[in-house]
Amino acid sequence: MDKIKDILVNKGISPSYHRMKILEYLVKNNNHPTADSIYRVLAPQIPTLSKTTIYNTLKTFVSKGIISSFAGLNQELHYDYKFEPHVHFFCRKCQRIFDLAEPFDCFKDKSIEGHLVLSHQINLEGICHNCLQDEGE
Repeated sequence: MDKIKDILVNKGISPSYHRMKILEYLVKNNNHPTADSIYRVLAPQIPTLSKTTIYNTLKTFVSKGIISSFAGLNQELHYDYKFEPHVHFFCRKCQRIFDLAEPFDCFKDKSIEGHLVLSHQINLEGICHNCLQDEGE
């Protein structure tokens, strides 16, 4: 928990118990959760946790650059602690989100049509290898 506390303090965020538990969940679980899925996991452990606290905390973490957010297949926001360049692949069949190696890092800090690119997100949709294998059986 000291690492989690240090991350928050270094970003100017008061390390409340709720904030530390939410960030700890994101650091330990690379499952691209939604606010609701984080709530479902943490609420039984923390009876005083509210959905409002989850949403406000995630919004703060995104604004401070601790995590990133992206819209999933149904436009619901998902959250990601992983910052090294990568692509998200959404499986239309099983609804899972996979991280893929980043083949497009050439955009970072480049000017495109006069616009300076500071960050980018690339999301792909299709059928994952697991679902394709299940269809072949």
